[in-house]
Amino acid sequence: MPTRNVVLTEHQQQLVESLVQSGRYQNVSEVLREGLRLIERREQVNAAKLVALREAAEKGWADLAAGRYSDVADSDLEAFVGRLGQQAAKSVVTPR
Repeated sequence: MPTRNVVLTEHQQQLVESLVQSGRYQNVSEVLREGLRLIERREQVNAAKLVALREAAEKGWADLAAGRYSDVADSDLEAFVGRLGQQAAKSVVTPR
Protein backbone atom coordinates (compact mmCIF):
# COMPACT_ATOMS: atom_id res chain seq x y z
CA MET A 1 0.00 0.00 0.00
CA PRO A 2 1.27 3.47 -0.77
CA THR A 3 2.05 5.69 2.18
CA ARG A 4 1.41 9.41 2.48
CA ASN A 5 2.45 12.13 4.84
CA VAL A 6 -0.58 14.01 6.09
CA VAL A 7 -0.59 17.30 7.96
CA LEU A 8 -3.38 17.55 10.53
CA THR A 9 -4.47 20.42 12.69
CA GLU A 10 -4.17 19.96 16.43
CA HIS A 11 -7.92 19.41 16.65
CA GLN A 12 -7.85 16.77 13.90
CA GLN A 13 -4.92 15.01 15.55
CA GLN A 14 -6.76 14.89 18.87
CA LEU A 15 -9.89 13.57 17.17
CA VAL A 16 -7.99 10.81 15.38
CA GLU A 17 -6.17 9.83 18.56
CA SER A 18 -9.39 9.75 20.58
CA LEU A 19 -11.05 7.52 17.96
CA VAL A 20 -8.12 5.09 18.08
CA GLN A 21 -7.94 5.17 21.89
CA SER A 22 -11.68 4.51 22.10
CA GLY A 23 -11.14 1.19 20.36
CA ARG A 24 -13.43 2.03 17.47
CA TYR A 25 -10.43 1.92 15.14
CA GLN A 26 -7.25 -0.11 15.35
CA ASN A 27 -4.98 2.70 14.11
CA VAL A 28 -4.77 6.10 12.44
CA SER A 29 -4.89 4.57 8.95
CA GLU A 30 -8.28 3.01 9.66
CA VAL A 31 -9.65 6.37 10.79
CA LEU A 32 -8.40 8.11 7.65
CA ARG A 33 -9.68 5.36 5.35
CA GLU A 34 -13.12 5.62 6.98
CA GLY A 35 -13.06 9.37 6.37
CA LEU A 36 -12.21 8.79 2.72
CA ARG A 37 -15.04 6.24 2.39
CA LEU A 38 -17.45 8.85 3.77
CA ILE A 39 -16.21 11.44 1.29
CA GLU A 40 -16.51 8.94 -1.55
CA ARG A 41 -20.09 8.13 -0.51
CA ARG A 42 -20.99 11.83 -0.30
CA GLU A 43 -19.55 12.39 -3.78
CA GLN A 44 -21.63 9.50 -5.15
CA VAL A 45 -24.79 10.89 -3.58
CA ASN A 46 -24.06 14.37 -4.90
CA ALA A 47 -23.41 13.00 -8.39
CA ALA A 48 -26.71 11.08 -8.32
CA LYS A 49 -28.54 14.23 -7.20
CA LEU A 50 -26.97 16.21 -10.03
CA VAL A 51 -28.06 13.61 -12.59
CA ALA A 52 -31.61 13.69 -11.20
CA LEU A 53 -31.69 17.51 -11.27
CA ARG A 54 -30.47 17.59 -14.87
CA GLU A 55 -33.07 15.03 -15.90
CA ALA A 56 -35.79 17.00 -14.13
CA ALA A 57 -34.66 20.23 -15.79
CA GLU A 58 -34.68 18.61 -19.23
CA LYS A 59 -38.17 17.25 -18.60
CA GLY A 60 -39.31 20.64 -17.34
CA TRP A 61 -38.01 22.48 -20.40
CA ALA A 62 -39.60 19.89 -22.70
CA ASP A 63 -42.92 20.25 -20.86
CA LEU A 64 -42.74 24.03 -21.15
CA ALA A 65 -41.99 23.84 -24.88
CA ALA A 66 -44.92 21.45 -25.36
CA GLY A 67 -47.29 23.64 -23.35
CA ARG A 68 -47.66 21.10 -20.53
CA TYR A 69 -47.80 23.48 -17.59
CA SER A 70 -50.23 25.51 -15.54
CA ASP A 71 -49.84 28.97 -14.09
CA VAL A 72 -49.72 29.38 -10.33
CA ALA A 73 -50.84 32.62 -8.73
CA ASP A 74 -48.20 34.45 -6.69
CA SER A 75 -50.33 34.04 -3.56
CA ASP A 76 -50.38 30.23 -4.03
CA LEU A 77 -46.72 29.83 -4.98
CA GLU A 78 -45.35 29.04 -1.51
CA ALA A 79 -47.91 26.28 -0.88
CA PHE A 80 -47.39 24.90 -4.40
CA VAL A 81 -43.62 24.69 -3.95
CA GLY A 82 -44.14 23.05 -0.56
CA ARG A 83 -46.29 20.34 -2.14
CA LEU A 84 -43.69 19.80 -4.84
CA GLY A 85 -41.03 19.37 -2.15
CA GLN A 86 -43.15 16.79 -0.35
CA GLN A 87 -43.72 14.87 -3.58
CA ALA A 88 -40.03 14.96 -4.41
CA ALA A 89 -39.04 13.75 -0.96
CA LYS A 90 -41.32 10.73 -1.36
CA SER A 91 -39.74 9.81 -4.68
CA VAL A 92 -36.07 10.12 -3.70
CA VAL A 93 -34.07 6.91 -3.96
CA THR A 94 -30.71 7.01 -2.20
CA PRO A 95 -27.99 5.12 -4.09
CA ARG A 96 -26.21 2.37 -2.20
